[in-house]
Amino acid sequence: MTIVPHTSQPLMAGYRGKCPRCGQGKLFNGWITLHERCNVCDLDYGFADSGDGPAVFITFFAGFIAVGAALWLEIAYQPSFWVHAAVSLPVILITCLLPLRPLKGWLIARQYQMDATEVRNDDVSGGHHG
Repeated sequence: MTIVPHTSQPLMAGYRGKCPRCGQGKLFNGWITLHERCNVCDLDYGFADSGDGPAVFITFFAGFIAVGAALWLEIAYQPSFWVHAAVSLPVILITCLLPLRPLKGWLIARQYQMDATEVRNDDVSGGHHG
């Protein structure tokens, strides 16, 4: 096993889809599916669980842009439904799909940087009332 020094910029590495520890290995095995571990420093990506966070953030962002563009188009030109569909569909796809992978990588890198793990019921002290 090769020991790779800890990168000083895990967030930039995650944003680029690289391992948050070494900044060199691939984080993703596909569009947003993670590898099991880094192919360079052997970091186990089992800790990584961004959940629905990236999709939620992007949905709010994309919805704001798409609805704003559709309203502007309607007020300025009052086009037919088909023009709205032809303009809105690419806007929605671009604003949803392009930032998804970098944001997911960034959130996973942030999770690594903060050593964040999932909280389980048995981890919470004092939570049992009986």
